[in-house]
Order: sequence, then structure tokens, then C-alpha cells
Amino acid sequence: MNWAFLQGLLSGVNKYSTAFGRVWLSIVFLFRVMVFVVAAEKVWGDEQKDFKCNTAQPGCHNVCYDHFFPVSHIRLWALQLIFVTCPSLLVVMHVAYRDDRERKNKLKYGDNCRRLYENTGKKRGGLWWTYVLTLVFKIGVDATFVYLVYHIYEGYDFPLLIKCEQKPCPNKVDCFIARPTEKRIFTLFMVVTSLACILLSIFEIVYLIGKRCRECLSTSHRSRHVVTNTMSSGSNLMEANTLKVGSEKTTPETPAPSYSVAIS
Repeated sequence: MNWAFLQGLLSGVNKYSTAFGRVWLSIVFLFRVMVFVVAAEKVWGDEQKDFKCNTAQPGCHNVCYDHFFPVSHIRLWALQLIFVTCPSLLVVMHVAYRDDRERKNKLKYGDNCRRLYENTGKKRGGLWWTYVLTLVFKIGVDATFVYLVYHIYEGYDFPLLIKCEQKPCPNKVDCFIARPTEKRIFTLFMVVTSLACILLSIFEIVYLIGKRCRECLSTSHRSRHVVTNTMSSGSNLMEANTLKVGSEKTTPETPAPSYSVAIS
């Protein structure tokens, strides 16, 4: 797996993320990807080789291991990291699509034409929905894999002793997991970080929806304020014109002075 490519991809979407999204990226890289690459693979290693059962019956060892570990933790977490980080590519692709539209618009109408977007990376319109849908997808992926780990391995604990009676084992045999305490710690760590990422994504969705609602309310309030001011100024102008016309009508005309001519 090319982790450098994955890191570069998510670093590119970092500038389009909110504060919650940047914290989410930090947790993914520092506490999930780095721990997975540096420590988790060495902790598990060749798990089937270290899985020991107190029997020499051919096939019993493999059957018991497959029964208790149908999917490797390492491969399951690798799939989780791939599925939870790839949706960020949709945001980058959407911004690139906007940039391409803006470029074609300038080529067609000139550099001084009206812009299609004030800021191609601003979360408005379709990009806002794309960003929110990626957050919902991330929450679904993390929640699904947390449940899968619990369902497949019947919890997040690693017992010191496992009783196996699968065929072709001749009877109930005892099997032992290598380094169960260490594996328990890493499993709990990965589950806790997944839950933390779920909470951050939920907070980010609430933040985006709340911010959008606040902007809509402020825009509606400004529109009503402008309409009210316009109507008020119009009514004041009409009242002034009415008073002016009324004053002209009610002002009495001064009669011309009459002169009497005396004939003597």
C-alpha cells in the first residue's frame, strides 16, 4: 500500500476542510495510519505461525485458527483506512471540476467576464452537499468496521486460552494466542480512535448545518430589512407629496386690491 500517495491526497483536501476536518485528518494520520504502519503489523506479524494448539492432529491447527480469526486484523484495518479516506477524493475532484469550468468560462468570454464561482473551494451549492455526504459515508464506514471487529471476534478481548472442538480435531483442544495482552491494547486503541473520528465527523456535520442555517436566516433577515426600508421610504415620499399637494390646494388665493376712483 502506497501510504505516501494517500497522505498527499488527504493533505490536498486539508485546505478545503473545517477545523473539525483538520483534527480528523490529524487523528487518522498520527493515531491510525502511523500506528498501523509502525507498530500494528509488527505486533501481529505471522499470526498463524504463533497460534499454538496442544495437539498434533493434521489440520486441527489450521481449522481452529480459521474459526477464531476468519479475517486478519491487519487486513481488516487496512480496508477500513482505505474506505474511510477515499471519499475525500470526491471533494478534490469536485473542486477540480469547478476550476475547470472557471477556466473554460474565461477562455470563452475573456478574463474580465463574470465569474461562475466566487471561490471554487468554498463549500456552497453542490460542493456543500458533496462534503456532507463524504462525512456521512465516513461515519458509516467507521461504524461498520467497529461492529465487524466486535461481531467477527466476539468482542474486543483476546483470551489467554481458547477451547477448540472443530473437526478434524479429535476432541476439545486448548489453543493459545501469541501476545494476547498486546493485541488487546492495540485493538482497543484502534477502536477508540475510530469512535473519536465518528464523533468528530458528527460534530462537523452539525457545525456545517448550523452554519448554513444561520447564513440563510441572516440573508432572510437582511432581505426583509431592505424591503421594509424601501417600503418605509416610499410611504414617507408619498406622504410628503400628499402634504405638498394638500398645502397647495388649501392655501387661499390673495385677492387683488380693489381701487375706487373718486370723481369729483
